[in-house]
Amino acid sequence: MPFLELLVLQLRSQGIRRVVMCTGHLADQIEEEFGDGRKWGVAIEYSVETHALGTAGAVKLAERHLERTSDFLVMNGDSFLEIDFPEFVRFHRAHGGLISMAVRKVADAARYGSVQLGAQNRVVGFSEKSSDSAPGLINGGVYVFNRAILESIPQGAASLERDIFPISLESGVYAFEQHGMFIDIGTPEDYARAQALAESLRQAASPQARFSS
Repeated sequence: MPFLELLVLQLRSQGIRRVVMCTGHLADQIEEEFGDGRKWGVAIEYSVETHALGTAGAVKLAERHLERTSDFLVMNGDSFLEIDFPEFVRFHRAHGGLISMAVRKVADAARYGSVQLGAQNRVVGFSEKSSDSAPGLINGGVYVFNRAILESIPQGAASLERDIFPISLESGVYAFEQHGMFIDIGTPEDYARAQALAESLRQAASPQARFSS
């Protein structure tokens, strides 16, 4: 199963029916595979980069698709996190911050960098990736944004992780800790692991298996 299909199934299983895919490299192949989304019971729109814009630039480019919403969900396309999306949105609205970020504790946070928390799950800082292996909370690549974040993102290339999150701390960034399955396919080793775990990942994305961990 294509990894993106797993994410679409996860969204659909929790009642999310409108999806905007931010695409760049191989955009034509992705659109050919997913089309308008009706095969998966969702409506898919596309925001296509003509050159690489980074994670923040991609969100900014998709702004025209977000005119009718005050809060919106953002997911990385190369990681999977077992999560209850409606509960995540309730968490975001209850805390009233600009950004809510799903986080997960891992045994070795060195590859990812870690998230530091203060009182009431508020994010107070970020640690860079390092060569020292240690457990920690990492950014799980799933967010709820208040639409006001779009005012903070410049036109052109920009990174959520480097350029936007650090300057947003004063406006309120909150961490929603998760404990279920997590995998990032950003390395060949983890991509191979995702293939081996394909059935478990599919079950984690389905209504029957959600949140069992």
